[in-house]
Amino acid sequence: MNASVISALAALAGAMIGGLTSVLASWLSQRAQARMQWLTHDKMRRQELYKEFIEVASRCYVHAIQHDEPDIPALVELYAKISRVHVLSSPKVVECAEKIGQKIIDTYLEPDKTFLEIREMIKSGSIDLLRNFNEACRAEFAALQAQQF
Repeated sequence: MNASVISALAALAGAMIGGLTSVLASWLSQRAQARMQWLTHDKMRRQELYKEFIEVASRCYVHAIQHDEPDIPALVELYAKISRVHVLSSPKVVECAEKIGQKIIDTYLEPDKTFLEIREMIKSGSIDLLRNFNEACRAEFAALQAQQF
């Protein structure tokens, strides 16, 4: 083989390697960007769901503390949110959401609380039905954040 053929093959091989490297880098970059967008969207969906769940659970809990008769439409809405939590969330968050639902149901079976009893619940911290749920959500978001980087 003469030198010109070897030079041409070397140039062709270099061009192919450079082209493949460029395509691979582009593909990896787009893949990383798509993953980042998906994770960001997933986090936003969870944040919105958790916000809605907290609002509904709080309303249901207040109603349960003050009344013997359950607010069936509100409980249905609460359990619909819990079902959505099942779809989107980690097992720990699901477990906490289910415990909240059960605690609300159990609260309806207890006598109504007076203002003084509610005051004592606030002082003791026993009124904070959502503490474990909030902590589980925070841990889940920290795990999602770690996946992004």
